[in-house]
Amino acid sequence: MTQKEEEETKQEEVLADDDDEEYDPDDMEENNNNNNNNIVDNDDNDNNDGDDKVQRIDADAPWLQRYLEVIQTFWPLGLVAFGGPQAHVAILRDHLVTQRGWMDEDQFTELFAIGQGLPGPTSTQLVVSTALSRAGAIGGLTAFFLWNVPGLVVLTVSLWGIAHDFIEDPDNPPFWLAGLPPAAVSLVFKAFYGFCQKLDKLGLCLALVSGLIAIGINHDARIPPTSSQYVFPITLAVGGLITFLDSKRTKPFSSYDKPPSAGWKVESDALMKRIGIPIWVGCLLFVLWAGVLTLTLCLVNLTDMHENVYLEIFELMFRIGSIIFGGDQVVLPLLEDEVVPSWMSRNQFLQGLGLAQSLPGPLFNFSAYLGAIIRATFGVALVVWAGLFGPGVLLIFAMVPLLGSRLRHVTAFRSTLIDPVAIGLFGAACVILWEVPVMDAADVMVFCLSGFLAVVYNVMAPLVVLAGGVLGAILHEDVLIWDKLPYCEA
Repeated sequence: MTQKEEEETKQEEVLADDDDEEYDPDDMEENNNNNNNNIVDNDDNDNNDGDDKVQRIDADAPWLQRYLEVIQTFWPLGLVAFGGPQAHVAILRDHLVTQRGWMDEDQFTELFAIGQGLPGPTSTQLVVSTALSRAGAIGGLTAFFLWNVPGLVVLTVSLWGIAHDFIEDPDNPPFWLAGLPPAAVSLVFKAFYGFCQKLDKLGLCLALVSGLIAIGINHDARIPPTSSQYVFPITLAVGGLITFLDSKRTKPFSSYDKPPSAGWKVESDALMKRIGIPIWVGCLLFVLWAGVLTLTLCLVNLTDMHENVYLEIFELMFRIGSIIFGGDQVVLPLLEDEVVPSWMSRNQFLQGLGLAQSLPGPLFNFSAYLGAIIRATFGVALVVWAGLFGPGVLLIFAMVPLLGSRLRHVTAFRSTLIDPVAIGLFGAACVILWEVPVMDAADVMVFCLSGFLAVVYNVMAPLVVLAGGVLGAILHEDVLIWDKLPYCEA
């Protein structure tokens, strides 16, 4: 047999062996699925560098497992959440969407937009709503306390002089705090970029207009800071009206027929089971908020009970908390008008403000300090704190069940959801916040390093803030002999 004949014989044997194998379409489909799963896993690894240490828990895991995850997630965030509400939103997005995968980008943005449209501290409402949709009412309350406890404790114990002189000048913080604000602002820029990627042309236009309005109000000396509590809700409402009218056009500028976010599946009641609050309870919470506000106003203004310091201060804080739109900073001028000089001196007010700004957590924790100064008892401090936080927390607990139900799938509601305008207001915060913490070359260096770690390597937000704090402390004039010029000065 020649060499050519031997090769032909071998080829015939291989083909015969292949013919003996039966074709099983189920096996083929299983192999394809395994290959697709491997591709998804590889993509996740590429997009989530540095996330290997974060163990993701399925959304439908047992409640106790999800509740422990809420504790594990929020207790460190309460210790590193520096930089104000906009930085808090960036930290939450990075931690909950990118790192842990609790929800998709759309669901997170919707919850953020709802918080923007309600009175109260936006970042705290976002903490509550995300934890509420993960582990129910108990999870939401737990996250709320973990988010607030560090700042609350320090600001309350300042009553006994332990931290009263901790920081007197908010514009000259100690060296170990110098790097935290620019690091936090870098996370704000990252979050804003991620939000904008989800917008279409009309959404970008609305975001641009709302951002310009916010920047204009903030930089016009003739416009009082308190005007934002009226302008912001009006801007949000107008943006919702524009999208609603656009959805009724024959050829709308935006697309309104996209399916709802994966986090709000209308075919399944799994989300509502996780939230654990029936719709009628959400409606009852709205009534409770309105009832408490009306009752306290009547008791203080129409009866002799106004002499009760607990009732008087609770009514004041609950009323302010019910009309505050536009973020934590809006509350400051209102609080100052009400408590200075009737309750405390301006110097005491500014000392507490400097202390609150140097601590993690929401600026609303400042209320605990005010209560401690007004009356040297823990009870008054707790009443003031609960009064200012109460409206926003009640309203977000009332709104999330309504959002998670069929309401989110009503076309009219979806078309008026105010995501683009809320994102524009968030973007304005990038411009406004940048000019406050970035004062010299050291701040710019901290900003660049933090942004690089967050964007390129997707480092977790707490570690980004920590790295920025370390570099800022090293570059501070009290540590490094460096005669820095102001960054924006020629």
